[in-house]
Amino acid sequence: MSANSSDSPATVTVALVKAGRTKIRYPAEQVRDDGARITVRAPWAAPGVRDFGFVRFEPGDVFTEHYWRDRWYAVKEVRTGEGELKGWYCDITRPAVLRGAELLVEDLDLDLWVSADRSSVLRLDEDEFEESGLADRDPAAAEAAVRALDELEHLARTEGLAGLVR
Repeated sequence: MSANSSDSPATVTVALVKAGRTKIRYPAEQVRDDGARITVRAPWAAPGVRDFGFVRFEPGDVFTEHYWRDRWYAVKEVRTGEGELKGWYCDITRPAVLRGAELLVEDLDLDLWVSADRSSVLRLDEDEFEESGLADRDPAAAEAAVRALDELEHLARTEGLAGLVR
């Protein structure tokens, strides 16, 4: 179904949940929903600048975010307000759930950054993932999360992520 169909809202609220708590909620324009993948676009939602050292997210940046109902990750294409590609920030998540106008995404701590020129592919927050206790609480989910991170890293290093989100 397209974002223009009558049963699909033009605006959704993305709710990113981590460890049972809502980490952030923000409005996003629904671009596409093909039944498996939901694509939304939103400006940088956090206040101020977030400098990770390898990339800066700042007011004016635009995120085109791809969420899957059947995959354990989300891929976010990050561009400046002028349209220059910064790269892709990938969250390892449980499969996304769209309930009415709310897109619910459970963050599982693991992340991957891929620079625009693919010269930098960084696995992030593996220590947080270990400390989360997910492997003890839900071993199947922990295994799926690690597999998803490995899959995204492989794609980033071989084919790139642009093909995944076209």
